[in-house]
Parts: sequence; C-alpha cells; structure tokens
Amino acid sequence: MPEVMFAGPAGRLEGRYHHSHEPNAPLALILHPHPLQGGTMNNRITYTMYQTFQNLGFSVLRYNSRGVGRSQGEYDGGIGEISDAAAALDWLQMANTNSNELWISGYSFGAFVGMQLLMRRPEIQGWISVAPLANHYDFNFLAPCPCGGLMIAGEADTIVPVGEIDKLVEKLNAQKGIDVDYRILPKANHIFANEADKIGLAIEEHVQDIIKQRKESLPD
Repeated sequence: MPEVMFAGPAGRLEGRYHHSHEPNAPLALILHPHPLQGGTMNNRITYTMYQTFQNLGFSVLRYNSRGVGRSQGEYDGGIGEISDAAAALDWLQMANTNSNELWISGYSFGAFVGMQLLMRRPEIQGWISVAPLANHYDFNFLAPCPCGGLMIAGEADTIVPVGEIDKLVEKLNAQKGIDVDYRILPKANHIFANEADKIGLAIEEHVQDIIKQRKESLPD
C-alpha cells in the first residue's frame, strides 16, 4: 500500500493507496472518524473498510484529512473536511481515468463527510456508512438521496443510539427508488471493539450483491 501525497484545499494531504491489478477496476474512497477524537486513516474500522474493498478487487484510497498525521492544515468543523474528501476523490479518479464505478465508505464522522460528498458528486454509485452521527448532524440534505447503500449500526452504541440511525434509514427508504441495506450488529458499541470482521463481511456481501444486480440488469 504505497504512501501518496496529493494537493488539498489547505495543503498537502497524506494517504495510502492500493492500485488494483484488474484493468479498469472499480474505485473506493475511505473516510476516517472525527479528527478531534483521534480519528485517522489508520483507525481499525477504517483500515478494515480499506482492506475489504482491496480484497474485492477495487483500487482504494484512504487518507488523513487536514491537520491529521502528515496532512497540512487545521480542523475546519466539517466544511473543509468535505473539500478534502473532494480533493481525494479527484486524485483517485485522475489516477484511474478508465474506471467507471465509484464507491465511498465512511465511519462515524467519515460517514457524514461521505454522505455530503455523495450529494455533490453524481458519479458516486454506492456508499457504506458505519455508525453515522445521526444525532450530531442534520442529514436532511439527503433529499433526494441519489442511490441506496449499506448502513451499519451498533446495537449498544451510546454515542449514536441505534434509534437515531433507525430514523435516518426510515427517511431514506421512504424516498422513491431508494433501498438501504440496514444491518444492526448485536452488542456492538461505537468503536465496534470486536466487530471489525463482521463489518468487513457485511461490506463484502453488500458490494457483491449490488454489482451482481447491476450486471443482471444490463441488456443482453
């Protein structure tokens, strides 16, 4: 997983990138938890998401947002971090100009950033949101949500009570043409201490199902 540095709105951003051996492989961008709470691209769940997409044959980028690790700049309350995500996505697409499939995958604060990016970039075709901060941020911007995705919650999460994510999923599923694959992990808290493998498996199952559905819907 080579280290990469690329230009962001507030200076250089640090990342780790895996380039798939498959020609024109699909792409995935991985988004880490809150910078002020110790969130980095090396977070265990963030790394699990990265590794899972790598194993699925994707070209994958995870990165540190501004002020984290060797990335330049300072935390910007979420606004600048969305711009960082857009810059990371630009870099990933420029490195893979022939790819025609793009996914985003975020955990906690990273899930909020990822869903904001989803609304700004119509080329994104799939998303993963693990423990999105549904009680800390207003997700009403997801109207209309451009596509369905995978939502994962922890049954024992005290940072984001599962009922708050229930409400978000219900709102999304009420939208025309949207189908959220919603999975609640029993006994899991916000850090998913013993559930990294389960998260990886859920992502693998969801992504494979969606890609299979798309292939089956193509005209002969």
